[in-house]
Amino acid sequence: MIGIISDTHDNLDAIRRAVEFFNSRGVSLVLHAGDFIAPFVAREFGKLDSDLIGVFGNNDGERKGLNEKFSGIGIRTELMDFAEIKYKSKRICIYHGTFEEIVNALVKSKEYDVVVRGHTHKPEIKRENGVLIINPGEACGYLTGKQTVALLNVDGMMSNVDDMSHVDDMPDVNSIPNVEGPHSGKTRELNAEIFDI
Repeated sequence: MIGIISDTHDNLDAIRRAVEFFNSRGVSLVLHAGDFIAPFVAREFGKLDSDLIGVFGNNDGERKGLNEKFSGIGIRTELMDFAEIKYKSKRICIYHGTFEEIVNALVKSKEYDVVVRGHTHKPEIKRENGVLIINPGEACGYLTGKQTVALLNVDGMMSNVDDMSHVDDMPDVNSIPNVEGPHSGKTRELNAEIFDI
């Protein structure tokens, strides 16, 4: 299981809750789609029980400081402008999403099974050109009032975007049926759903 987060914008309480949520779900990797903002957030991400791979967002001005702080938190951490990984034979790229043209090009290239992005602060899971696009929304909650993160079950290619304000009410991600909803992307091989927890 992969945890996906974006647009934390220095909200330490939201980061703590996201870390607690990811740890409680036993994720093996967390992907951050950018806009950490200040280096002091590294301390909270250091409480993850998994590795973290992240990309810089358009508001991450102190890149050197972010890399320095994240290098000392005790978990494997990589921060860059763009990241691509292979996880359980799935090709995943992470890009903040500052330029929609780049997001579209990544999807159209069909080089990736999953494109993880942020920037819009709007949670969305959809499938285009056979590519799963996941935007976990904003963890900070500043623009929408909802603090959301996503989970990606690579084995079943199932993804959920979760509102962290109701963590105790969330059903087990492995037991969610193939449900289509206003934010879901359902295909023969892929099931995705956005819901509040």
